[in-house]
Amino acid sequence: MGNAIGLIGLGAMGSGMAKSLRRAGYAPYVFDVRREVAQAFATEGGTACASPAALAEKADVVVSVVVNAAQTESVLFGHNNDNSGCASAMKPGSVFVMCSTVDPNWSIALEARLEKLGILYIDAPISGGAARAASGEMTMMSAGKPEAFAIAEPFLRAMAGTLYKLGDKAGAGSKVKIINQLLAGVHIAAAAEAMALGLREGVDPAALYEVITHSAGNSWMFENRMAHVLAADYTPLSAVDIFVKDLGLVLDMARASKFPLPLSSTAHQMFMQASTAGFAKEDDSAVIKIFPGIELPQKK
Repeated sequence: MGNAIGLIGLGAMGSGMAKSLRRAGYAPYVFDVRREVAQAFATEGGTACASPAALAEKADVVVSVVVNAAQTESVLFGHNNDNSGCASAMKPGSVFVMCSTVDPNWSIALEARLEKLGILYIDAPISGGAARAASGEMTMMSAGKPEAFAIAEPFLRAMAGTLYKLGDKAGAGSKVKIINQLLAGVHIAAAAEAMALGLREGVDPAALYEVITHSAGNSWMFENRMAHVLAADYTPLSAVDIFVKDLGLVLDMARASKFPLPLSSTAHQMFMQASTAGFAKEDDSAVIKIFPGIELPQKK
């Protein structure tokens, strides 16, 4: 099939993306800091690699699906210049695809850094959740040079149900993802506030959920996240601290141009409050736990 593909980070999203590549007929090289996870993936097809550099020696396209910019830096440049990162091993003309939610200015600067090494770059944040990643139906918001897409696009389309190409240089993908995260965070916070008010007023939460999900006030986040609250299941599909980070990035981007974001600021404070109250690693729907005087549904 021509070029070889490697994927780094087999978490909730990355593992689904790697499976989508395999389902499309590719045999991806994979790396995860949890070696047993990469090895387990490879038992059904593909190859587990010992380090990002070892993966980069084999792959023409390297897809990074880690949590943030700091982890991406480690993937690329290793720890303390120990040459374990991709950048030291990637061939000139190969492509690095960055799927994390990051500061757009950092992504723009990364493109320039990699260009000096002869490495092409695609700024490609993702959205849709683990289930859509696993089924190949997630959304990818990408930007990069045409020559990068010429090599990487077949792999991107194998992983994403919808691939948006938003420009020929890095930054646009990350900016659109940041705006998506603004809406996602505000919608979760608003959904939690609405459900909390219903609980405070003695409304049956299941009835409230039924009515709202069939009314104009519904949102995808209300329908998805308040189902977690009704089930009293705060297993972290996306944790509270993810929105501490992502809404922080939203506010950082706006602050640079002195643009006011009153709803984002309030939602960020709500997630910060939930985090410091001990719910940092719980599902982001646990932001509802900051409201006093309510009795949350319990597991049946």
